[in-house]
Amino acid sequence: MQLVLASNNAKKLAELSVLFAPVGMRLVAQGALGIGEAEEPHLTFIENALAKARHAAQQDSGPALADDSGLCVDALGGAPGVVSAHYADVALPAADREAQRRVQDEANNRLLLERLHRVVDRRARFVSTLVALRSATDPEPLVAIGRWEGRILEAPSGAGGFGYDPLMFIPALGKTVAALGPAEKNAHSHRAIASRQLLVLMREVWGVG
Repeated sequence: MQLVLASNNAKKLAELSVLFAPVGMRLVAQGALGIGEAEEPHLTFIENALAKARHAAQQDSGPALADDSGLCVDALGGAPGVVSAHYADVALPAADREAQRRVQDEANNRLLLERLHRVVDRRARFVSTLVALRSATDPEPLVAIGRWEGRILEAPSGAGGFGYDPLMFIPALGKTVAALGPAEKNAHSHRAIASRQLLVLMREVWGVG
């Protein structure tokens, strides 16, 4: 079964493709099908995920999956939250999408560290909200939420991952997310937690796998 992923993030596509492989789901990025990105005007992950999934399903006339995720820092009232990907206002270079994403990630991390300067309480969590639809008019969206608890370091550590991974330290694992290998990340991450929940729902409600 093919699912349109309402994202053009290559690393997110790679992570989710591995997570959904057990039920025979083949994920295709919406950009590969000529589908533009949906508006994300909402204040919550679940509203934005639903909007993105519905948009992709409507454009492709088939099932779709959306992930709206981000970092929520307690001392910042949950920020950066739904604007995690574009937390910092930065002029992006005229380059390919992944190069622009790296520049944005670096700016986001710098801004986060500035706003947490001298802040003692650095508790935070990665949140992933997954929404799957059989069609744009599906009245029964499948929804799963994964939360991955950690704390923000004072300086980046680790060379892997993307986004805030170099700053997010996971006490239970003794390292940052950026220091995890792909298999270890896929076993513990917020997307892994949400994906496992969604796979159960897909089997129960959609009868897949």
